[in-house]
Amino acid sequence: MKKIGWLLLVVATATWAQTAADTNDLSAPTLQGTAPTTATFPIERVQMPTYADVYCAGFINRQLLPDSNFVAGGLQTPTTTKFTKGDLVYLLGTGYTAGAEYEIIRALRDIDEYEMYPGQRKLMKATGQPYGEIGRVRIVDTRSKAAVAQIEYACDPINPGDTAIPFAEKAMVNFHPPLRFDRFLPTSSKVSGRIVMGRDFDSELGTGQKVYINVGTNQGVKVGDYFRAVRTYEADLNDPVDSLSFKAALSEDTQMKQASVDPSMFTKGNGPVIHVRDLPRRAVGEIVVIGTTPTTATGMIVFAMEDVHAGDGVELDEVQAQQQ
Repeated sequence: MKKIGWLLLVVATATWAQTAADTNDLSAPTLQGTAPTTATFPIERVQMPTYADVYCAGFINRQLLPDSNFVAGGLQTPTTTKFTKGDLVYLLGTGYTAGAEYEIIRALRDIDEYEMYPGQRKLMKATGQPYGEIGRVRIVDTRSKAAVAQIEYACDPINPGDTAIPFAEKAMVNFHPPLRFDRFLPTSSKVSGRIVMGRDFDSELGTGQKVYINVGTNQGVKVGDYFRAVRTYEADLNDPVDSLSFKAALSEDTQMKQASVDPSMFTKGNGPVIHVRDLPRRAVGEIVVIGTTPTTATGMIVFAMEDVHAGDGVELDEVQAQQQ
């Protein structure tokens, strides 16, 4: 009996201690469930770019690149039209020398032509021509009119018609230590732009995906710079899908004063009017620059709090720049 009594006492004491600890946990400040401050913002655990990320990202160029050197076919032409690592391909054009390396690129077009955000076609036209980076070849024979090359690296299958340009080594991005991500940091950057499009014409993007930005080395942008992707609620208001939520009722049926959104055509209430332009803009992700041209930059999303959209604004992250 004494053993049973002691056992009950121990269990009761443990239960009381756990309850007290839980109560203390609720009242004590923690990283979860407290007001956001510099100490409670989420920590960026970034995904650093790999070799494939850097060499397969693609880019946008203001002018069309020369395409007189191009892939004419391969060893099994015409029964094979897609070639990958290790295959032999034939290159037409001039200037080939044995041992020289060429990058294979592809001028792209969006066959959908649907605007992912208002004014995308106009902005794309002003920004330039999108290109895919397809692979790398080495010239092994130049005795025929068509040079023979072997594919050393392939991001995607190489097709006849793809363009060959001289290969150039690219700079890799240095490791990024974890830092806290301030979602509501006021703008202070002198370098800002916009995500013109995503790789493969994607419109909603996440960690690891590539984006093209309409600022480049002319604005001082360099490989390794970090940009914050930011979005205003006016952008949501102008989105044909996201704007639908603004049309729904915002308040409970039992509320005497019904809030409404500006423009008032969405929801009509007898209470306060919410002007979306007065709501704070929010940061949605972090982008590292992995390639540049004079007027554009290719970036990789290394951290995202939510989907990053084509059309989102970008600002050079001064906090990250100070840490480097």
